[in-house]
Amino acid sequence: MNASLNINTRPFFSKPWIAWLVVLFLISCAGKLHAARPNSLFSDHMVLQQQLKIPVWGTGRNGEKVRVEFNGKVAVTEVVERQWSVVLPPMPAGGPYTMTIAGDAVLSIKDIYVGEVWVCSGQSNMERKMSPHARYQTITNYQQEKEAARYPLIRQYTVPYKQSDTLVADAKGSWTVCSPSTIESFSAVAYFFARDLHKARKVPVGLLLASVGGTQAQFWTSRLGLAGNPELLPLVQAYDAAMKVYPEKLAEYELQKDSLLAAYQKELELAKKENKPKPRPPVPPQNPAERRRISCYYNGMIAPLTKFPVKGVLWYQGESDRDFALQYQLLFPTLITDWRKSWKLGDIPFLYVQIAPFKENNPELRESQLLTLKKRRNTAMVVTTDCGDPDDIHPPFKQPIGHRLSLAARALAYNESLAYSGPIYDAYTLKADSVEISFRHVQGGLHYQGIELRGFTIAGPGGAFVSAKAMLRGDKVVVFSDAVSNPVAVRYGWANVPDGNLYNGASLPASPFRTDVVYHTSWWELK
Repeated sequence: MNASLNINTRPFFSKPWIAWLVVLFLISCAGKLHAARPNSLFSDHMVLQQQLKIPVWGTGRNGEKVRVEFNGKVAVTEVVERQWSVVLPPMPAGGPYTMTIAGDAVLSIKDIYVGEVWVCSGQSNMERKMSPHARYQTITNYQQEKEAARYPLIRQYTVPYKQSDTLVADAKGSWTVCSPSTIESFSAVAYFFARDLHKARKVPVGLLLASVGGTQAQFWTSRLGLAGNPELLPLVQAYDAAMKVYPEKLAEYELQKDSLLAAYQKELELAKKENKPKPRPPVPPQNPAERRRISCYYNGMIAPLTKFPVKGVLWYQGESDRDFALQYQLLFPTLITDWRKSWKLGDIPFLYVQIAPFKENNPELRESQLLTLKKRRNTAMVVTTDCGDPDDIHPPFKQPIGHRLSLAARALAYNESLAYSGPIYDAYTLKADSVEISFRHVQGGLHYQGIELRGFTIAGPGGAFVSAKAMLRGDKVVVFSDAVSNPVAVRYGWANVPDGNLYNGASLPASPFRTDVVYHTSWWELK
């Protein structure tokens, strides 16, 4: 019975023509596998910067012809060393469009808009998403904000965490369209900025979010940027030195490991007998390349974005540098220059947030941020003295921060005539029994909220500061105290948790400051 089935048990590939078909199929698949593909920035739902040339780039098979078509414009190139790029002409805001990339295979990128693109970076207060979090307070009015987040022309490209000692070409992120179902993945500060900017400018807004909690500015500055400043070069040298000696330290530990463990066991037994705390066990030396290090987030998360045209930068960082405030006076302006050089778009607007009131956030770091306004052109600082929480480094009241950033963008990036900054200390004049303070950014005049003007202290020649009374005199503040007959210096909001209430007519708060420091001339030079 089995014989009658007459089953052909010869191998499938015994027929030459079938084998050839399989080979041709595999070759075809291999070709498509290595066919031209764009950088992940060029994916569904993206936003491109209007009125600037549009570079498009990616990888492919050497010698492959690549044709890019977008909004009626076409560019053709060839893959060289696995890389290809084209440049399309500037375009006005609009959409939705489709981009077609044709090489060995054809790829279509859909739902593209042209509008305004902003980089959003820094540490945890920029990273803080709209979603509720187990360790953080919920964003103020979260439920109402979530239900109202119906802005399909606001999109966020999220850069995944990536530390690297070398420049990364593709962040491998993706774009998300703003809606009540997706808003939880958006940065709260960036979303409130985009929402208010979109309402004011009536154009699509793209956000490039690259932020990591607990990070210092040196991690976000390129190696070239740090090494180019003689006073910051030691940061680079210290890392290089640590990398150089690490193999030697590791080898030494491996040789001594057995004896170290034996000694540890004896100490542990003795501690148990004497009811003392356990000793620390021996551990191998830490590899400097495995911890946060200079330039690691610039290389892994900022460098992949620098060929993508943008309108400007939003920056919220500084809490992790609060113990290095003097260094930050050099480091932060260096970062700004470094990023502007990387994007090659001139002095693009750089808008940043002064760290909020918190029991561990010292006024010296706020001062370093304030000084940056004088050191770098086309910058603006958002003051947050009324948005903080003394017991929470991540205050939930993000709406005013996003709104104030949008005002700064409208003024600096789009040349709108409006108040975008609170009062900024400008100069002081010593009187017989008082000090007169003048300010910039006093549109609508100076005002204060509450019964009396608060937050000022005053000192005489001895240098001891005491609480002071203050009163408005036109666009100036006069500070005095019955306890100080010959005043020489004034401070405002000079505390970890400032208690000041000075505003301008646009209801924007004044930045903390002090008059009793003489700054090196070069620190005040615009560069």
